[in-house]
Amino acid sequence: MQSPLRHGKAALGTTLAGGALAALSQAPERASHLLRRRYPTVAVTGMTGVGKTRLADRLTRRASAQADGPDVGSAVMERRTRRNARLRGYRFRVVPGENAATRLGALDEVFHDEPVDGVLHVVAYGHATPRRTAGTTGSADATRDEQLAAELEDWSITAHRIASMAVRRDRPTWLVIAVTKADLFADDVDAAVRYYSPGSGSPFGDRLDELRALAGGAKLSIDVLPVCAQGAGKRSAMTDKDCTDLLGRLELRMAQLCGHV
Repeated sequence: MQSPLRHGKAALGTTLAGGALAALSQAPERASHLLRRRYPTVAVTGMTGVGKTRLADRLTRRASAQADGPDVGSAVMERRTRRNARLRGYRFRVVPGENAATRLGALDEVFHDEPVDGVLHVVAYGHATPRRTAGTTGSADATRDEQLAAELEDWSITAHRIASMAVRRDRPTWLVIAVTKADLFADDVDAAVRYYSPGSGSPFGDRLDELRALAGGAKLSIDVLPVCAQGAGKRSAMTDKDCTDLLGRLELRMAQLCGHV
């Protein structure tokens, strides 16, 4: 017969082993939670030609291959990471803008497979760089009205994914509409911000109102901020300082939304 002392030691050993196994099983989840808190994942979405990759490069302090030439779209999802000295930052997922299978796969990944914490949706107030259909070469032409209509169509696809994810999960918690290329419409920045704002009565504003109704207005924070990702050109009404200040405002708001400040 096993002595009470030996039985007690065995029971204690079993308890300790069980506690250790429980701790080990919880370790990946805790590590994932810590990573999300310090490095939240941000989906960068928007139609082709609005400058998503360039903006992500500026936010991550990465030299862009596009710096001296026209925007060149990517057909695959790109990843960028920003880190600071306080071991905080972001993990960006730049979703391709082309309406292709790779884009739909990227949207599934960021809104279903590995849900993101926030969304940076990039628009250009009708000033996106026109692109030809995939597989063709040469320059493309499009009116501003056509570009605005294309933006709206593109947003409908992304908004549907956000709403579908928001009703099932606790993410994403925030959405920032980044109105990029502000140096091209420096005198109309306020009008551009109004156009993309909820409650504005504009076509885009109406779609945002629909999203808030589906996702829950209190659950999803929405901001609209102008930004100039590539710096002011020689003919721009904006100075380099103006563009840097706009980028700084975007960075500050993202830091607030992610709890970094």
